[in-house]
Amino acid sequence: MEITGQLGLIWEQTRAPLLVPVLKVMVVLCLAMSLMLFIERVYMGIVIAFVKLLGRKPDKMYKWEPMKEDVELGNSGYPMVLVQIPMYNEKEVYQLSIGAACGLSWPADRIIIQVLDDSTDPAIKTLVQLECQRWASKGVNIKYEIRDNRNGYKAGALKEGMKHSYVKQCDHVAIFDADFQPQPDFLNRTIPFLVNNPELGLVQARWKFVNSDECLMTRMQEMSLDYHFIVEQEVGSSTYAFFGFNGTAGVWRISAINEAGGWKDRTTVEDMDLAVRASLKGWKFVYVGDQKVKNELPSTFKAYRFQQHRWSCGPANLFKKMVTEIMRNKRVSLWKKLYVIYSFFFVRKIVAHIVTFVFYCVVLPATVFVPEVQVPKWGAVYIPSIITLLNAVGTPRSLHLVLFWILFENVMSLHRTKATFIGLLEAGRVNEWVVTEKLGDALKTKSDGKALRKPRIRIGERIHLLELGVGAYLLVCGCYDLAMGKNGYFIFLFLQSIAFFVAAVGYVGTIVST
Repeated sequence: MEITGQLGLIWEQTRAPLLVPVLKVMVVLCLAMSLMLFIERVYMGIVIAFVKLLGRKPDKMYKWEPMKEDVELGNSGYPMVLVQIPMYNEKEVYQLSIGAACGLSWPADRIIIQVLDDSTDPAIKTLVQLECQRWASKGVNIKYEIRDNRNGYKAGALKEGMKHSYVKQCDHVAIFDADFQPQPDFLNRTIPFLVNNPELGLVQARWKFVNSDECLMTRMQEMSLDYHFIVEQEVGSSTYAFFGFNGTAGVWRISAINEAGGWKDRTTVEDMDLAVRASLKGWKFVYVGDQKVKNELPSTFKAYRFQQHRWSCGPANLFKKMVTEIMRNKRVSLWKKLYVIYSFFFVRKIVAHIVTFVFYCVVLPATVFVPEVQVPKWGAVYIPSIITLLNAVGTPRSLHLVLFWILFENVMSLHRTKATFIGLLEAGRVNEWVVTEKLGDALKTKSDGKALRKPRIRIGERIHLLELGVGAYLLVCGCYDLAMGKNGYFIFLFLQSIAFFVAAVGYVGTIVST
């Protein structure tokens, strides 16, 4: 009892002079970031509403005419197109992407398929090479390219691919990751934008997820990515003709790549890096949302965590490297520079991650112990509710899952926030690149034993301490609020702590037996 009394005394003595002021400052900062995010979301919602009402479709904003064979010139009226497929140990999906690329509807003498195989598994390299030979025997102009190292990862492979002599005859390059399957008419729908509009450097298509119903985690990803494409990419395309290249399912004008300085491997988001540099050279981009390319979402929690680390760390690191260059640029307008720096980078790539975790998983729960610090209802309830609804409209079929999406996004915000700080501070894992695991048809063929949904027996090997720690913290906060507090946060705190605990034991996503 004496020890408890001493602890209580220490708590009372330190709370007023130390914790209360610090927590008040944190609340103000978090509310300011919440307002930034709220205004950004509302702004994008208004833009999208106008885009839909005014019918500002890409083919109305830019000249678009279907490609036609010239009577005199024949197929030479078609531009020469290079299709790059970078891959790394893609045993489950390599046939899908190669087959889809070889099935593109385009004159056979005006297209080159280039498979950039960085695989380290000799057996997989042999399979990919045999697949390329099989298509070559059918008359497809397909090149199988390898290199003796993996320097620069994907950016390095794409850069090396552009050095081959046959690429010099190409005007445009379409890029597809190993799990992407473009429709046969993809080039006929996208290339005309580049042919008829010399100011355009990039045409980006939308992703369509073939395994979004695989598990609850893939449904959550679909909600987030649908918002990204339907709202963020559309807004950037319609207002400033700028958005981040998604690294795949897009077509570049090769001269735009060259003028921007080519592929660079200084961050883990080589696609965004190229897009920003090309935009600073004056090139415009167009997003074609009605052109969808099938691909696969990561369905294991481990793969998704690695992917989110790369997607969060890379933009923050790129922002640090390029913010000065963007500000000093003379070729783009002040408004476009403000859009890129503030909206595209600062609010969406940094503030959004930090405020989600720090406010809702650290600061807000901490206020239950310090009644002197109050979070206004508009900041604790109204703003996050509106932001959530604005995010959820992109995937109407999943509106009933919005509660799970909130809890899951808060869990992932832990990793995104950590990755964001790693990127800003250029800490240890800043350039870590782990290829996102694809399961392909292994999920459909359960008899092969590669992807069976079995409960994880060896839980001890998969404990994630960060999630466990945050879950315990939220549980303590919830218990204290239920017993002593007046905020009524305990329902949210208990639900969120459960979500962290579930993630902590790795019981998220598709369970793959080993």
